Amino acid sequence: ANITAKALTATGITAANRVYNGGTDATLTAANPRLSGVLGSENVTLSTADARGAFADKNVGTGKTVTVSNLSLGGSDAGNYSLNSYTTTANITAKALTATGITAASRVYNGGTDATLTTANAGLSGVISGDAVSLNTATASGAFADKNVGTNKPVTANLSISGTDAGNYTLTQPTGLTADISKATLTTTGAAAQNKTYDRTTAATITGATLVGVFSDDTVTVSGDGSFADWNVGINKPVTANLSISG
Repeated sequence: ANITAKALTATGITAANRVYNGGTDATLTAANPRLSGVLGSENVTLSTADARGAFADKNVGTGKTVTVSNLSLGGSDAGNYSLNSYTTTANITAKALTATGITAASRVYNGGTDATLTTANAGLSGVISGDAVSLNTATASGAFADKNVGTNKPVTANLSISGTDAGNYTLTQPTGLTADISKATLTTTGAAAQNKTYDRTTAATITGATLVGVFSDDTVTVSGDGSFADWNVGINKPVTANLSISG
């Protein structure tokens, strides 16, 4: 008849969580490795010197299975035993990428906070060689801190990544972006200078002026007066407007 080896189970070996690196390697910790199933006081030891750990795949995930290999038995009675396969679990977290070469474009006031990002020289820093990850420049957008005119105004970027391996990465948005918002130009329409009786001044009254180009929800009004070229009586005399805006 035959006597077959008794199977032992290893315990006390764990795998460390790590950041995505494009591979399946796992780092093992064997602080207190033990064997379960050894009979009596037989001399059987567990060797972890050559132990290797491997995730089932390279991708980000929690509680991922790690297979431990290259465990071995030692001791004078080791020949009477075999070792069961050993698995543990660990997490792979996403690797952070940084967008480079992004700038914000200055623009004229338009009543909103939208900002255009310049992506002609855009790139990604930190992608593992061989991985398919790209920066979505077509959908890149930005936002000023507020809508108002100013120089070197902070701009927040909104960028995303795509590709087969994009799920293994997170994108760190670029910081320190600034751009200017310059004033929008308004024009007046309907302004008319009023005839008057000679009063030895050049003062002229202007009525009916309205503004063209004010953005929705903005409060801007126009007011002011004008002046004749001189105070003498005349017909169709030129009047220079002196209008201003407020609101």
